[in-house]
Amino acid sequence: MREKVEKALESIRLALQADGGDIQLVSIEDDIVKVRLTGACCGCPMSQMTLSMGVEKAIKSAVPEVKKVIAI
Repeated sequence: MREKVEKALESIRLALQADGGDIQLVSIEDDIVKVRLTGACCGCPMSQMTLSMGVEKAIKSAVPEVKKVIAI
């Protein structure tokens, strides 16, 4: 599962980096993916939308068994 999640993150990483941000996979526990937004994404007022509409959508599309994606 970790490899699939990493691959999904790679698919959106360039878009995040284009805006000065990035994302790191922290852990996967009980089908919940924990990520850390870094760079310009950290503290950005749009980061919650990016997380739910971009990151979570990409991960759930690639790995349907994932229940939730949260930022820590």
